[in-house]
Order: sequence, then C-alpha cells, then structure tokens
Amino acid sequence: MKSIFTPIRYLLSDDFALLLSRWRTAMLARMPLFLALRRKRYALQTDYLGAEVFGMKFPSRIGLGAGYDRNGEHLNVMEATGFGFMEIGTITPKPQRGGPSPALHKLPKNRALLYCGQTESQGVERVIENIKSNNHNIIVGCNIAKNDATAPEDAPQEYLRLFRPLYQYADYFTVNICRNSSERAYVPTSREEIMAILQPLFEFRRGQNQYRPILLKISPDLSDEQIDLMTDIMIDTPLDGMVACAGTTGRYGLEESTQIIHSLGRKAGALTGAPLRERALEVVRRVHERAKGTYPIIGCGGICTADDAMAMIEAGATLVQVTTEYIYGGGKSILNMRMGLNERLRKAQQRQTNQ
Repeated sequence: MKSIFTPIRYLLSDDFALLLSRWRTAMLARMPLFLALRRKRYALQTDYLGAEVFGMKFPSRIGLGAGYDRNGEHLNVMEATGFGFMEIGTITPKPQRGGPSPALHKLPKNRALLYCGQTESQGVERVIENIKSNNHNIIVGCNIAKNDATAPEDAPQEYLRLFRPLYQYADYFTVNICRNSSERAYVPTSREEIMAILQPLFEFRRGQNQYRPILLKISPDLSDEQIDLMTDIMIDTPLDGMVACAGTTGRYGLEESTQIIHSLGRKAGALTGAPLRERALEVVRRVHERAKGTYPIIGCGGICTADDAMAMIEAGATLVQVTTEYIYGGGKSILNMRMGLNERLRKAQQRQTNQ
C-alpha cells in the first residue's frame, strides 16, 4: 500500500509544486515575447536601487539567492523579473538527487520553508551548458559546495574542481560552507579547515587574467565567536566579502506552524524565510561592525518586504538576496519590494543631502 500511495503523495507535495514552477519558468524562458512582456511588467526603471560593488554595476541591490535556480536554467527570466543579480546553485561537482521526497515543506503561516534532504544538483557540467545556452545580461554568482557523499578531507579538491571550469562563466563565487539541510552535512568551522578550502581558489585566481570576487557564505547557527572568526578570515585573506546568512537548523518563531513541525518530528533540515529575519540582521550587523564597514556583505534571510530589505541595508548589507519570498510571492512580490526599497533609499539620500 505504501508503494501505491507514494507517487500520489509526491504529486500533492510542495516539492512537486516547486518543480512545476521551475519547469514552467524554464519553458517560458525560451519565448522572446514572454520575456519582453515580463520585463515590461516587472523590470521597471528605478533611480536609487543601483550600486557599484566588486567593480561591477548592479542595476538593483535586490538579487535572487541560491536555492531556486539550482542549475542555471532561468537567467534571462530573472533578469526580466527585475532582479539585479542572481546566484545559481548550490552547484556540486557531480549530479546528486535531492530528497528523500517530500523534502520541501511550506510553512505559509510563517512565510517560511523547511528543506529536509541533500541539495539537488545536476552537476557542474550541466550548469555550464545551461549558462552557455542562456542569453542573459544579469550578474551571475555561482554558489559552490562539495557533494554530500564526499569525505570532509576531500572537500578542498571538490571546491577547486568546481571553481576552475566555472571561472570564465561566473561574475562572482560564493563558497558555501554551511549547507545544513541533510544529516550528512559538512560544516567546517576551524580556520584550518576553511583555509584548506579557500587557499587553492586564491592561488588559481592569481593565475587568471580576469578577477572573480570570492565570498564566504556563513550559517546563522554559528556562535558569536565563530562569526568573529569567519570575519577575521575575510579580513586576513584575499576574500572579497561575505554572504550572511544561510538557512537555520533552529525552529524558532514557528508558533503558527506547530502542527506541521510536530508531524515532521525531529527531521534534519534547513529553515528559511521570515522566522530567520532577526537572526540574519544580527549576523550582518556583527560582521559589518567587526570589519569596520570595509567589506561588502550580501544580506539574506527573512527578507519579505521593502522594510526588511532596508533594515538589512541599514544593518550593513551592501546587497540583499531573496529566495523564499520569491517562491511565495513571485514577480509581483519582487516588484513591490523593488519599488518600496527605491522610495526608502530616495528618502534616505534626501535626508543625507539636507543635513
């Protein structure tokens, strides 16, 4: 009986709904008329959202975070949606399946997602094929990590195995050391472990004609001392910035979703969305203050509105990323956020001018 109902449960799951959304987006991405209409509806001109970071001109400070377009299939669609940049991934060297299904659980009362299982990826070769075949003008970051089955001692080789072939296709790299959605997750926290991953990337970059910024993505579950260590590594090495932060293994702020959480039991998994907002702000503020505001930070976690985006920028973020809110609200939500943030930045600049 279990085998009979398993496919039915999958068709009714949040996993399948997101898969359909991605498939539909990939199909529509091939239609020039769809892209033109989407651009006209969502990618409205703004005067205050742009920023120059890493020597690149970002048309908007709001980008799509990793987790939605895992394989680089939607680049032109995200550009037409009004995002100023986007991250592909998490990308792994070899293909790996997600799950076990259902792995994704929506918590709509909390505007949150819970993902339980290893990261789904089609592998680096497929991602490169997708980037090459996708005509786009959006700034692209590549979020990279080792395969879940790879032993921790082999992690440095895997990151380099991703970094080298992707180098000519990425505008920047995010070294993801905090994937925590599966029970086999590897989260390096010592300076030695992290430098073993980063140093080969720095050495490879030194031999290239083009410069690609390298950022480190950190977890909100780190202690204050560990966050300080990550920040010090950024200051002491050729790292270019930080992405703060990834999903959390915590289950705080989910009072409205207790029934769903109880039904899942003590399942390992990463929580993203609105409940992460306050902790993400704390992490960004701490990194910004310790680095004395001298390094770019991409703030992410719990950004659902223009007010959230503005709060993240005021905490020290240079750019912000949205993933969960896009899954819930689509292009309309991003448009509202862009227009709202543009107005808030206009008023902030006006106040500064009048002082």
